[in-house]
Amino acid sequence: MHYTFIVNPKSRSGRGEMVWRMVEPELKKQRIDYEVYYTKYEAHATEIAEGITADGKEHLLVVVGGDGTINEVVDGIRNYAKVILGYIPTGSGNDFTRVLHLPTEPYAALHQILHGKTKVQMDVGCLHFAGKKRRFAISTGIGFDADVCHVAAVSKLKRRLNKVGLGKLTYLFIALYRLLAERPAGVEITLEGKETHHFIDTYFVAVMNHPYEGGGFFFCPEAKINDGKLDVIVASGLPKWKILLLLPTAFKGKHIKYKGISIYQCKEISIKTDRVRPVHTDGEPVAVEQEIWVNVEAEQLSVLCDG
Repeated sequence: MHYTFIVNPKSRSGRGEMVWRMVEPELKKQRIDYEVYYTKYEAHATEIAEGITADGKEHLLVVVGGDGTINEVVDGIRNYAKVILGYIPTGSGNDFTRVLHLPTEPYAALHQILHGKTKVQMDVGCLHFAGKKRRFAISTGIGFDADVCHVAAVSKLKRRLNKVGLGKLTYLFIALYRLLAERPAGVEITLEGKETHHFIDTYFVAVMNHPYEGGGFFFCPEAKINDGKLDVIVASGLPKWKILLLLPTAFKGKHIKYKGISIYQCKEISIKTDRVRPVHTDGEPVAVEQEIWVNVEAEQLSVLCDG
């Protein structure tokens, strides 16, 4: 079997390169047939994945990077039916690994990829905005959660915490910081093109394919990765002190029982805000928009999930 590795050497402040240097000798030792591509700039993994999969042949792609690298690769794949995805995580959040129960230790992850027999079918979401589209594996969102992602992408705090192994706390610290500056917005959501809901003082709307985002926030506990649906969480009408209290409970999914948290399921959703707001996919900042539309793709992607 031939393996194609897409490695983000800069993931988690250089951990991507370090992990690849750990696992590549094992590939050579086991005489594995493989090739490797290194990402060199933003969205390069998308270009690489698109170039590899454009031939319509079967491919086993292995991502060595964080959730952002997964996002770029998933966005670039051109024929899901012909691709099997493997993952050696090197990021700080690693939300992609949680529901799939993927190993986070490099050698264990490599062993699963080389010897695993089980594949799970995973839905893929697609964000549409301003005549563009961006597919995602974990989630997309508009508002406060996206604002946190935008700040984290350029934050020196994230780099510092990564160096001491505490990168997963980046989103929590930035969330607390940004909450003080946040001005909630009026929001209209429409599910399946017909069911409309209006919200005032809305902090964010997150459309989830996985139950986790933001480094372990269990925002949509009932989300399933292969049910052909997306789960939606809306946080609105809450004073800031209550948001501060709710954020820690979201790590355990206890936030959903409180007033101001609304959960929906759908195959497609349009979201309109009363002013432009940040937008993310899988924790990666992608735009600042006032209106987005999100749907679940018809094709699912195969992911190696255990050995």
